[in-house]
Amino acid sequence: MSTLKNSVRLVGNLGMDPEIRTFDNNRKLAKLSLATNESYKNDKGEKITETQWHNLVIWGAQAKFAEDILKKGDEVAIDGKLASRSYVDKDGNKKYVTEIVVNEFLKIGQKA
Repeated sequence: MSTLKNSVRLVGNLGMDPEIRTFDNNRKLAKLSLATNESYKNDKGEKITETQWHNLVIWGAQAKFAEDILKKGDEVAIDGKLASRSYVDKDGNKKYVTEIVVNEFLKIGQKA
């Protein structure tokens, strides 16, 4: 049950091709954005679709795999955990970021 304490599972479409960084030790990092949609009907009976965007990071061999097979628009399922971090931007302002660190992903479809 300890793995359930910080667990995220999502299915959605990629909003961008993977942005790849390679570090000195040849370790790779892939950054992506994932859109999930939720639809409902409002009080007038109109269908409303709301999109949530999620920042994903993938490390190591999985990042290389993501670089090779994932493209903008692909439908993917991901399993990972939430991670928060902060940094100071070039203007000296502290910024906060929440990302999903992906453990596994599965390409289940792609944009037509």
